[in-house]
Amino acid sequence: MAQPPKIYALHENPEWFPPFAAAFATEGLPMEEWLLLDGTLDLDSTPPEGIFWSRISASSHTREHGLSKDYARAVLSWLEAHGRRVVNGRRVLELEMSKVDQLTALRAAGIDTPRTVAAVGREQVLQAAKGFPTPFVTKHNQGGKGLGVRRFDTYEDLGAYVRGDEYEEPVDGITLIQEYVVAADGGITRVEIVGHELVYAVRGDTERGGFQLCPADACAIDPTTGRPIMPPGATIAMAPDEAVGLFSLREGYAEEPIVAQYVEFTRRLGIEVTGIENIRTVDGRTLTYDVNTNTNYNSDVEAVAPKSGPREIARYLGRLLREAYPLVEAVPAGR
Repeated sequence: MAQPPKIYALHENPEWFPPFAAAFATEGLPMEEWLLLDGTLDLDSTPPEGIFWSRISASSHTREHGLSKDYARAVLSWLEAHGRRVVNGRRVLELEMSKVDQLTALRAAGIDTPRTVAAVGREQVLQAAKGFPTPFVTKHNQGGKGLGVRRFDTYEDLGAYVRGDEYEEPVDGITLIQEYVVAADGGITRVEIVGHELVYAVRGDTERGGFQLCPADACAIDPTTGRPIMPPGATIAMAPDEAVGLFSLREGYAEEPIVAQYVEFTRRLGIEVTGIENIRTVDGRTLTYDVNTNTNYNSDVEAVAPKSGPREIARYLGRLLREAYPLVEAVPAGR
């Protein structure tokens, strides 16, 4: 007997999922997690009925889930070929996997981005860097949580790193060289959007958090103490007894013109769940540098925000489920 329609959450990191599972339960929505770690896919079979939400991360290979990205590509192609409703589908997955893809799409939409050159090969990284004033940064094209992001104050430092044993080889072979910019207020802004509507905006503290600004509680920089340490790119170390979080709600950001640009960008690309990051520089520019399509939410911000990110996702997917399958019944909370 065929299963009744439900929401399927496709992901690869159980540590990030509890807030979403709780939101689905609270909303009384039938949901099943589909971990794309390994498995089989019968191309002659028909997918189950339901709404499919993809939140595969570009950083999955850092959790020894190196097969998840290609497994997800296969599954999403199969689902879409059968006409299933997929939220953040195959095209969006490719956007998640490539900062080059993100930056070129942002520029095509008229959104300003940092000057960036993509290089393949260590010597090409060195050659590309000569076109940038110091300091500059390098980062991996495919990553997350600040993967491969390093600041260099001299070309000699870059040369020693690239030719040394500590060089981090990008998983797809592409290294980005990017202008280094200083935030006007010591922080970046992450704009959370669900269903082409603003949920809220978050400030991330770059002085204490540096380049490693993953908002999920499971992304604690020091897993032993649960407290931030001095990460790469940080300029202020947190005292051992300091209780200041790295994330806070940005009040009044809905009126910023960039928000409307982001909403239109998500419509153009078919992105339905995302957190888009920008930095307002000391020289007056607003530069967008990252599009996170497997966005996570911070509990400190959630505690004071007017809306909940996970709840908005659950409600959005619930609406899609009821529109496609009007006879679907709610699941009692706690069941």
